Formats: sequence, C-alpha cells, structure tokens
Amino acid sequence: MTQKQITLRKPVTVSGVGLHTGIQATLTFKPAPENHWFKFQRIDLPGKPFIDADADNVVDTSRGTTLEQNGARVSTTEHALAALIGLEIDNVIIEIDGPEVPIMDGSSKAFIDALLEAGTIEQNAIRDVYVIEENLSYEEPARNVEMLLVPSPEYRITVMVDYSSPVLGTQHAQLHTIKEFKNDFSICRTFVFLHELEMLVKHELIKGGDLNNAIVIVDRPILQEKLDELAALFNKPSVQIQEKGILNNVQLHFQNEPARHKLLDIVGDFALVGQYIQGHILAARPGHAANVEFAKKVKALIKRDRVKIPYFDVNATPVCDINRITQMLPHRAPFLLVDKILELSDTHVVGLKNVTINEWFFQGHFPGNPVMPGVLLIEAMAQAGGILVLNTVPDPENYWTYFMKISEARFKQKVIPGDTVIFNLKLITPIRRGICHMRGEAIVGDKIVMESEMLAQIVKKS
Repeated sequence: MTQKQITLRKPVTVSGVGLHTGIQATLTFKPAPENHWFKFQRIDLPGKPFIDADADNVVDTSRGTTLEQNGARVSTTEHALAALIGLEIDNVIIEIDGPEVPIMDGSSKAFIDALLEAGTIEQNAIRDVYVIEENLSYEEPARNVEMLLVPSPEYRITVMVDYSSPVLGTQHAQLHTIKEFKNDFSICRTFVFLHELEMLVKHELIKGGDLNNAIVIVDRPILQEKLDELAALFNKPSVQIQEKGILNNVQLHFQNEPARHKLLDIVGDFALVGQYIQGHILAARPGHAANVEFAKKVKALIKRDRVKIPYFDVNATPVCDINRITQMLPHRAPFLLVDKILELSDTHVVGLKNVTINEWFFQGHFPGNPVMPGVLLIEAMAQAGGILVLNTVPDPENYWTYFMKISEARFKQKVIPGDTVIFNLKLITPIRRGICHMRGEAIVGDKIVMESEMLAQIVKKS
C-alpha cells in the first residue's frame, strides 16, 4: 500500500539546554518540500549551513549521535529524529541556534508534543519505503553487540540489553509497529549508572545534566555522604535510593524503561538511513556506534539495489511498429499489450505501452481508482520478451511463444491511465533450443514499477 509523503502544517519551537555542552538552544521544526527528508540548519553560524540527517555525516557516537557537514556540527540528534520517525513524518527542516539539541527530559516526549501541536499535511509525492528482502547482520565482538535486519510486513524493532547489573538484569523491549512509538516508547528517558555520572560530572562532560533528565541507576554500595554530595551538586534537597536501585529523581514509566530507551535510540539513529524501511531490527546490547554502523550497511544495501534508470526516446522511430508486432505475435485486442518496440538486439529488447483510460480492464479493475492489473504488466513484459526470442528465427509468424516460468516478480508502484510503460528486458543466458531466460523491468518515468525474471520457449506451429 502506497503512502503519500508528509510534512508539518506549521513551524513549532522547543527550547532547552544541551546535556553535554550546557548551552541553551532553541530548535524549530519547519515544513519542508517533497523528497527533502530531515536536515538540521545551524542558524547561529555564518551562512546558516545545513547538515543532512545522514549516517555518512556522523562524526561522533561517544555520548550521543553527532553530525557534521559544511563546517558545522550538531550533537545529540537521536531523540528529535526519533520523534519524527515515530510520527511518520517525511520532510522537515530542523533549525537550531546552538551546537546541541536540547536534552529536555531525556526522552522524545517534548519533541513529540511539539510536532503534534504543529500538525501535519499530506504532500503529493509517494513515500519511498525500502523493503528488506534479505537478512543483513552487524556485529561488534569486543562490545558483544549483535544486530540483525530481516524481512517483515512492518517496521519492527526488538531490543535486548544486558549490563551484568543486579539492578537492570536482562531487559527486552519490542515495537511491533511504528504507531506504538508515541505512547509506549517516546516517553522513555535516557539512563546512566551512578558511577558513570560521577565520572561525567568530574570531567565536565554533562554540563547541562540534571537529575530530571535521566534515570540514575545505583548498582553498587554507596555511602549517604556521597548521596548528599550529589544532592548539593544538582541543587536538590535530598537524594535517596529507591528499592530497585533507582535514585528518587524520577519514577519509572515502565519496568523495562532502559531497554525501551535503547529502542528509541535505534529509531532515531536509523533515521540516518535517509528513508523509511520495512523490516525487523533485532538488536542485542546496541549503542549509538553500532546503530550508526548498521545504518550505513542498510544505506549501502539500498544504494546497491537502486538501479540507474536508463533513458529511452519514446518518440524515436520504432524498430517494430504495431503492424510488425502483429506479424510476429499471435496476440490481438484486447490482449495485445505492446504498442511498439524501441530497441531490439540479440540480447535485449525495449518495448512500450501507452496506458489509456479506455483500456478494457479498467472497467472492472478498481473502476473508481483505475490501476493496471499486475498480471497484465507481467503479460505485457512477456510479449516484449516474445519479440526478443522470435527475432532469432527467420519466420517468427510460424512459431508460438509459451511461458515456462515466472520468478522474482516484484510490483513496486501502481500503473495508472496516462502512464507510458517501458519494458526493458535482457538475456540472463544465451538463447538455446528456442529457450529464452531473461530479466526485465517495467519503467514509468524515473521509477521501476515492476520487475521479474522469465523463462519462455518458442515452438514451431504444426
């Protein structure tokens, strides 16, 4: 099912302090045009440079995900990006007047609330969703990290975390559909162990840190005087340890909130793939570094599969016009589905069909929303392929062409009245004994709408 792209109805702003830099920043989500995706813009710097939300722009993952491009940086991007993905938004400019996205309460909630306030509008372009069709894995043996991406009917994520901590234990979290994100994951806050917090404070690595923007986990014995020092440091009247080893700075939203936050981070970091994906991510002990490296592998997979669309001059003099086609093929209206042949060689053929509203199949196939049936796209491609195999004999009118096999058929976009469909087929193996093994793609404009492998045979008429 196709989905239109979505942007914001109006700009919306949030303000807060950066966790690591301690610098106050104002962030504004703004509408963006079709096929824009997410871009940060440092409006406080000369030239107001843009920074694409792209895994290739990641320069640091030590305490969050930092992007750099055009001489500008923005850090701790993951929670804001997770909110955009969680609400299924496609195109946004993220203006920011400082070097770090505000930490807010350590979750995506403030960004979700702001985006809901802005509202969304549908755009004309179709959302490009990459469907995972093969397993992809990533491992970091030194960190005991394992990640896997497998085919799935939905965008799903399953996370397991294990810090060998008596407080956390082993935790799991699962997102079955992205629509669960807003209520069940966006409110889950980042977490830190108390012994890590002391180190971060000592080295001034969390200048904007506050006990209100993180879950603090205590998994080692600690003296009351240490807790008193912590209370003074963060300007709190007192700090106590709750029964489950959590400081009394916050109440947990979920028993497995740390695992849910790790899942939130994956949603945000995987926005750096640059488009929506359909697949199931399974992650054991993930972190920002692993998330980003795995996102890069997914980007490479998409790039591999993104075939460069060849150009064909539809107005050029055809190699075979409709008269020659009817001499070669035994098909007639309404089942003659190729109008002309643009190119023809010993190894390839390019056919063309103009799809009009007067096609007979539109009368009964979604008459209120006319779509060319996929089986007829296959048939039209096969007829173009028939021209290729019949071109190997001197008297094609004396042969029949029969299907032997159809495989790897994929339908990627609907074909509607007004479309001109190009069928581009190439031999996979040389033609032997009248058997033709070929691979084809159906193209409308600059998109592949269908692709398939086919096996056909010509048989002389008796």
